[in-house]
Amino acid sequence: MPFSDLARKVTISVAGLLLLFFGGCTMDHTFIFFPTRDIAMTPQGAGLTYEDVFFTASDGVQIHGWFVPGKPQAPVVLFFHGNAGNISHRVDNLYLFHQNLGVSVFIIDYRGYGHSSGKASEEGTYADARGALAWLHKNSWDNDQIIYFGRSLGAAVATQLAIEEPPAGLVLESPFTSVAAMGRRHNPILFFLLGWLLNSNYDTLAKIDRIKAPLLLLHGSKDTLVPPAMSEQLFDRAIEPKTLHLIHGAGHNDTLSHRQTEYWQTWRRFIEDLHSAPTARATP
Repeated sequence: MPFSDLARKVTISVAGLLLLFFGGCTMDHTFIFFPTRDIAMTPQGAGLTYEDVFFTASDGVQIHGWFVPGKPQAPVVLFFHGNAGNISHRVDNLYLFHQNLGVSVFIIDYRGYGHSSGKASEEGTYADARGALAWLHKNSWDNDQIIYFGRSLGAAVATQLAIEEPPAGLVLESPFTSVAAMGRRHNPILFFLLGWLLNSNYDTLAKIDRIKAPLLLLHGSKDTLVPPAMSEQLFDRAIEPKTLHLIHGAGHNDTLSHRQTEYWQTWRRFIEDLHSAPTARATP
């Protein structure tokens, strides 16, 4: 079930504006966070064995996730999804990881999404990520066995966690450079007028050069929501080892399923090279 990520709902109605100004709401839940509560499907529906996990974020909020075990000795992918829906809309992604890489995957819902408590915020998503990593540590996974994977908004969450707790590798897919850059691109007039009401920054561009782990950037060449130029900006600023791979013909939501052979080969090469510090490279 496809969901557009950060650029969804870039305009708001007059009624929405009235709600903002007279109801005391912030802009974050109008432009950035689009959670759903209902769980549409579980990994069991895709034939996957999984563990239903509840853990505590670093600030005490209860968070929900799924752990899908992989092959022995394979790494675990800590999966941070985009800004819409919940983990049940990523079951097909979990299946593809299992079939193509054999890795374990731990995917979580941010606060306010799915069965997670609370309400989403930038700092809240970072606390959720810290809690997820703590759960993996508690279950005998060390950082050198963990790959952080973030899609769209999740890329910003994964980046912050990688600065605090360097992983074996960091994979950012369809990442945006910052909330401000997205606002200026999709609705510059509205962002100029109302952008000051946003509490979230998610300024990955300002942070990316602090990453000390091998980095893989993936982006659809036809992404009209988050332009591939944003990945190119991040790649230029990041330190080595780093790789940028553009997925030809892919948009924002079909990166994992478009040109699958090429996509999963890129992942396999990255995993194989994690301990050999490859030089920077970009694939056109």
